[in-house]
Amino acid sequence: MARVEGAAITLSDVRAAIGLGVATGTPDMALPQVIDRQLLLSEVQRFPPPQPEPAAIDAEVAALKLRAGAALPALMQTTGIDELRVREIARETLRIRAYLDQRFGADVQVSDDEVDRYYRAHQAEFVRDGLLIPFAEAEPIARQRAAAERRQATIDQWINDLRGRADVTRPLSPP
Repeated sequence: MARVEGAAITLSDVRAAIGLGVATGTPDMALPQVIDRQLLLSEVQRFPPPQPEPAAIDAEVAALKLRAGAALPALMQTTGIDELRVREIARETLRIRAYLDQRFGADVQVSDDEVDRYYRAHQAEFVRDGLLIPFAEAEPIARQRAAAERRQATIDQWINDLRGRADVTRPLSPP
């Protein structure tokens, strides 16, 4: 389906990513997510974070398998992934998270104005029993969500820049 910095991404890779919850949507919709993941893995190799603990990998394997659910055996058969590959996907996921935390920080500071703007723009998130929660009560959650939103926007822009510099080849679809 694509080649990213020389690494092939097959339809089976995309289907496995969808089945394990690493990507979402149809294969065509999930392909850009898998491409971005491959770009992130290239960055992880260049500036490696510490290896994840075996217990953390075990927990991530369990989460991947839970997302696949009862379809896991069929997914493994149709895509050719095995227990070892599921474990590697879990390890890669944890390394990507650690790299992003290392590069962009786990906590992003936001101003009081940004928190207020987030609260006003997302009031539906702060309704309890049909009533808007007062800002003073909602402020810690609004601060956390505003920070997460800003961090994600920064990461998204950085991935966009990576995509622009990377050698990504996608064959043309047949007419």
